[in-house]
Amino acid sequence: MRAIRIVLGLVGAATIGGGGLLLLSTQRPDQLLGFVLWLIGAILVHDGILAPIVLGVGLLLRRAGRRIPWAILGMVQAALIVGAVLTLVVAPEIYAQSRSPGNPTVLVGDYAARLVGLWAVLGVLVTVAAAGYLLRRRRRRPEGAPA
Repeated sequence: MRAIRIVLGLVGAATIGGGGLLLLSTQRPDQLLGFVLWLIGAILVHDGILAPIVLGVGLLLRRAGRRIPWAILGMVQAALIVGAVLTLVVAPEIYAQSRSPGNPTVLVGDYAARLVGLWAVLGVLVTVAAAGYLLRRRRRRPEGAPA
């Protein structure tokens, strides 16, 4: 197993190195600066916004219920992560649409309504999955066992 890990680590390092060399050899300096700024922004958004929100919601759910199963907590956190990432992807389109682009064919969707719909679908999916999990768990519990 150790040999496989070493090989996979070397393949990963070689792939990252090759990608870095390709990036440096094919992009202009201003494009590299843009990439570095984007990368810093992505790290800041993840570590400064997404991770604390998911952690905070998890702690609040734990304190509020104290009996929320870990599986359901994981479902809620996964939905939060998916929703937050997709919100970050769609937010620039919503902003650009609010500025009335000169070409009406560029931003043709109703991005805000679709984002609200996405969050609603995530909520329904988590609710259905949690209910299914609880029903399945209840059926497996022997009679007389504590809840």
